[in-house]
Amino acid sequence: MNSGAAMACAAAGAATMLSGHCAAQSFVAADYATNSTYAGGWAAGQNGGHGFGAWSFNATDNTPAGQYQGMSTSSAVGTAWTLLVQSSSGGLANAGRSIPGGLQVGQTFQTIIQNPVTWAGQYSYRGFDMLFTSGPDNKIGGDNTAAFRLQVFDYFNSAMNWHINDAGDVPTTVSGITTGASGMIVSFTLDTTNTYTFSMAPVSNPNSPYLTHSGTITATNLPISYFNFRNYNTASSGLTDTADNFEISSMTIQGTILNIAVLSWTTNTPGFVLAASPSLSPAVWSTNLPAPVVANGSNVVTVTNRSPQQFYRLQLQQ
Repeated sequence: MNSGAAMACAAAGAATMLSGHCAAQSFVAADYATNSTYAGGWAAGQNGGHGFGAWSFNATDNTPAGQYQGMSTSSAVGTAWTLLVQSSSGGLANAGRSIPGGLQVGQTFQTIIQNPVTWAGQYSYRGFDMLFTSGPDNKIGGDNTAAFRLQVFDYFNSAMNWHINDAGDVPTTVSGITTGASGMIVSFTLDTTNTYTFSMAPVSNPNSPYLTHSGTITATNLPISYFNFRNYNTASSGLTDTADNFEISSMTIQGTILNIAVLSWTTNTPGFVLAASPSLSPAVWSTNLPAPVVANGSNVVTVTNRSPQQFYRLQLQQ
C-alpha cells in the first residue's frame, strides 16, 4: 500500500481491519411520508421505504363513519401520514407496521411526529399513543399491552402530560401541548435485550431534548417486532386540523455501530507504519498509535482510543 492510501471501515490492500470503530450508523429501515408511494394518498398495504412491513390499518374503529387516515401537508413536520377521528367520544384511528426480524440490541428506532394538542376533557377516556409490541398487528382499542408505550391519556390530565409505560408506569412533566406545538423527534434505543434509552426532542433543537429516560421493558412483550400509532382523542375537522390530528413524517431504524479495534498487515512489507486521521477533508495523519506486535506473520495493532470516526492508512516510516 502506498503512503497515500487510506482505509475507512473496510479492508484495503496490505492492511486488514479485524474489528474497529467507524462512524457507521446506517439505516436498517426507513420510510418517509414524502416518498412517491404516498403521492396519491395513504392506504393499508403500502410500503414506500425499506426494512419495515407494509402499513396496516387493522383495528381502526371507524364509528362514526368518516376519514380516519390520510395525507396532509399542513403540519409543522411537513408532508405527513395523518390520523384523525370523527368524534370526541368514539372511534379510533389505527396504523402500524412490522419490524421484520425485530429491533436488535444497539439499534435506534426514530420517528418524527406532531401530536394533537386539544384536551378531550376531565372525564374523557381519550388520548393518543405509540406502542412497541411483539405484534403481529395493531392493538385494538383498550388493549395497551406493549414492551414500551408512550401515551397521553386525557382522563384527569388537563396538562396532557406524557406517560411512559414499560415494566411500570412513569409519569413525566412533559406536556403534549408543548410537544405538539411543533415537530418532535421520538428516539428509542434498545440497549440490551430488556433495557432501553429514550428521548423526546424538538425538531428545531434536537440537542436539547424535552426528556431523556432509561428504563426496563416488559420481557413478556418481546421481541419488539411491531410499531403502532393510535389516535383516539378529539374530533377533527379534516386533514388541515393540526390541533386534533396525529401527524407522522418519518420512521427510521439506525443500525449498530461497526466496531473496529484491531488492525493488521503483513510483515513482508517492512518500513510501513500505521497512521490515523479523524477526517479526510482535511486529513491530519498521526502515528501516535500503539506499537504493533507480531503474530502469525502479521503486524497487529489494537486501537483502544476510539473516537466517533477514524480513518487509517499505512505510510512509509520517516
